[in-house]
Amino acid sequence: METFLKQVATDLYKRTKGNLAHTAVIFPNKRASLFFNEYLAKQSDNPIWSPTYLSISELFQSMSKLKLCDRIELVCILYKVYKEVTGSDETLDDFYFWGELMISDFDDVDKNLVDAKRLFANIEDLANLTTDYSYLSEEQIDAINKFFKDFSIEKETILKKQFKAIWNSLNAIYEEFNKALKEDGLAYEGMLYREVMNKLQTEKYDHYIFIGFNVLNKVEHQLFETFYQSGKAIFYWDYDTYYVPKDKKGNHLFHEAGQFLNQNLRDFPNALPIELFNNLSKPKEIEYIASPTENAQIRYLPDWLERNLTENEKETAVVLCNEALLQPVLHSLPDKLKHINITMGFPLSQTPIYSFVNALMNLYITGYDDITNRYTYQTVVSILKHPYTQLLSKDTAEKLIYTLTKNNRFFPSMEDLLKDDFLNMLFTPINKNNIELCSRLNEILQKVTEIYKEKPSSNEMTAQEKAFNQLYRESLFKVYTTINRFHTLIDNNELIIKPQTLTKLISRVLFSMNIPFHGEPAIGLQVMGVLETRNLDFKHLILLSVNEGQLPKSERDSSFIPYNIRKAFGMTTIEHQMAVYAYYFYRMIQRAEKITLIYNTFCEGLNKGEWSRFMLQFLLESNQNIKRYYLKSEQSPQPVEEITIEKNANINEILRNKFDMNRNSQAYLSPTALNSYIECKLKFYYQYIAGLKPLDEVTADIDSPTFGNIFHKTAETIYNDLSARDSLITKERLKTLLKDEIKLQQYVDNSFKTEFFKIDLKEKSEYNGLQLINYKVILEYIKQLLRLDSRYTPFRYIGAEKKVFGEYDILIPQTNEIIKVHIGGTIDRMDMKDNTLRIVDYKTGRHNSTVSSIESIFKEDRKDGSNYIFQIFLYSDIITQQQNSMIKPALLYIQKAASSDYTPDISIGTYKNKLTVEDYNDYKEEFRANFTAFLQEIFSPEGKFTQTNEENNCKYCNFKALCKKENLKN
Repeated sequence: METFLKQVATDLYKRTKGNLAHTAVIFPNKRASLFFNEYLAKQSDNPIWSPTYLSISELFQSMSKLKLCDRIELVCILYKVYKEVTGSDETLDDFYFWGELMISDFDDVDKNLVDAKRLFANIEDLANLTTDYSYLSEEQIDAINKFFKDFSIEKETILKKQFKAIWNSLNAIYEEFNKALKEDGLAYEGMLYREVMNKLQTEKYDHYIFIGFNVLNKVEHQLFETFYQSGKAIFYWDYDTYYVPKDKKGNHLFHEAGQFLNQNLRDFPNALPIELFNNLSKPKEIEYIASPTENAQIRYLPDWLERNLTENEKETAVVLCNEALLQPVLHSLPDKLKHINITMGFPLSQTPIYSFVNALMNLYITGYDDITNRYTYQTVVSILKHPYTQLLSKDTAEKLIYTLTKNNRFFPSMEDLLKDDFLNMLFTPINKNNIELCSRLNEILQKVTEIYKEKPSSNEMTAQEKAFNQLYRESLFKVYTTINRFHTLIDNNELIIKPQTLTKLISRVLFSMNIPFHGEPAIGLQVMGVLETRNLDFKHLILLSVNEGQLPKSERDSSFIPYNIRKAFGMTTIEHQMAVYAYYFYRMIQRAEKITLIYNTFCEGLNKGEWSRFMLQFLLESNQNIKRYYLKSEQSPQPVEEITIEKNANINEILRNKFDMNRNSQAYLSPTALNSYIECKLKFYYQYIAGLKPLDEVTADIDSPTFGNIFHKTAETIYNDLSARDSLITKERLKTLLKDEIKLQQYVDNSFKTEFFKIDLKEKSEYNGLQLINYKVILEYIKQLLRLDSRYTPFRYIGAEKKVFGEYDILIPQTNEIIKVHIGGTIDRMDMKDNTLRIVDYKTGRHNSTVSSIESIFKEDRKDGSNYIFQIFLYSDIITQQQNSMIKPALLYIQKAASSDYTPDISIGTYKNKLTVEDYNDYKEEFRANFTAFLQEIFSPEGKFTQTNEENNCKYCNFKALCKKENLKN
């Protein structure tokens, strides 16, 4: 395969005999010049002068005294002009998108040499164009007529009124904008192009070589014409007779891909002979592959490269029609690659630095309160969790997240955050002005560069690591220079906006940016987008996501100028774009020997899973033997087996050492552990024998246990205060308290301080919305408790949150040993009425207070709430070891307490034959017998720890990922 650039280099060297010192070689873009220079250097064994390589944009710039202005400053200047012309009070943040659109339209106007005054004429005058201007062609007149057929001037609507108002101001904005730019020696590209053609006088080079162009705007065509007439221009057009066909008479026939080449070849003859441009008719190895997902084609890529990557890696190219695939593609490339050259832009919004800068701006502008001198938890944690903070703050950031979350520091102060040098830089507040914001951002960005200085040397890095290192370094540099540009504009008083607007503007500008990769494109595997393939040829070529909507791109033609008006004035339209993409497709494959086109068949949203129209067109029209394949997306599920742990000597030793007081005086079993054994023996084994601990996950939310703790603490504090004077609780005392709303609120607020915010009672609680809702709910629950208790009065308050322990001697039949088990926990509340000690457990859920029998609470398939009844019965049993009195267990479900007939009593029996438990002693013997058998099973030297058969028991289990019981079920 002989590439187009090699053919051009050979021909140009022969024509000039190597004398290229005063020659300018112009490409549509700069990248092709590096490949071309390599081919040119091989034409001679002796050193030769290299020509000057220019892109078409650089050529125009070299002939103008105006300087191209960057996009940000252009929009700022246009914004000032727009406000002066229209009197609008629109903010720059709202205007920015429209400003970019307006500049794009002005650029198109100038590059196509359109008379802006006539184009942006008053809409009523525009309606009379067909009579006022005789130079219009029939096609142009027809286009304008079509516009006014749909746009009736007589039928006024709000939308039409707004359109007319903007349209009628566009010419004044255009003229004033150009004037303002010219006064400062600045220009946008189209303005500069037009200015060059209006004053084209000097020509710097003896020869101008134009290589590989396709569609020309009118300014470019006029420039080409000028140089052609002067005899200084040579043109090299890259095409194929397949899509630039001729009839028998030599007349060009129409093909979408060759739409513009026909005119170019006619106006500016090609320097290369036509015999070199018959490549698509030659036999090629072509594959069409249907992929069920985007991921499937990426997974296929390493296999394709394994088979098709040549020793000269640069002869192979991976072309991404969907450029969002760049990151996963880089991750999928094989490690054996020596070099990777990325010749496409990467969206800056997909890099870590973009999210980091947004998080920083959010922290400084909305996350800090100047009055309280505190940050918000959300903005702080988003910074601390970011990879850059994690790397630069080492272990400190992770520990700080844990501390803030565990202690519920929802409004941390500087003292909470300034833990190391980098955190000091991040969390030292700034004055909320634009200069300080930009300065702080760039100070932090300079610090982030240290991450990449610590990377291993290039010899130690794989090609992929080099690519990602380059990607992130480039993104960091791009963001730094962009923010520095904003800093300059603000410093020069050219950008006067509020800090909130500046942050939105920076975010919007960065989001729209692509990162240009800098490197040596003439070596290594080429990874590129469709646009970057211009002028380049590859032996082996694979295109990913060759779908309709990706090739050609289904971009909306956003413009202030309606389609038919654009068409009438000879401006760029959607048809131009489709023809350009058609040319890119056919030119890309015309010299390749092995071509693989993969398209995604997955339908979702706007993606219809259709292959590109160009694929279908080539399949139907060409004589190539195209093979079609389908990728399969298969998953091989791994079998999940039941987990059973047989008891053995080692396990029995662990049980005895942990829970037998004969061996360990500190040993004890909690009701929670015993409930765990009932629900799932394997869960008990994992946590209490194997010693596995659930992840210590802290959360910033008020979860159920925290909610319960706050409620319990509030109830405890209220009754401790009431009983401090007199332990007898009467209805009058409770009613008096219920009327004191402020005091009740203070009780709840203090509980939040001690149980949730972890602050001193003298400090002020700072609630967010969700916390305030929980505060209100707990306050209401406390009122419901007091109302319920007022119906139970009078009673004597004994205490709350009391720890109780009992001892049980268990005979193990298999070994005839006695194990002494210490069991205990915390009782929420105890009170006395009519010589009955009531043991109360508060519950904030809505479960049952009835079980069918004592035996049922020891069963794995017990009903919801049985675990609470087991626990309260166990506490009752422990109390009977300490005192001889009537004991009444009670479960107080606070959500049910609002009902007038609610009672916290526990019942045993069936629906029609159930009895309220008035005295635990009536059930003591039966409970003890079941409980003894239960403990004997736990400490038996025989048996096994098995998975539960009850699905509900797995729902909130901390070990379900390890157990995989749900996978076994499925």
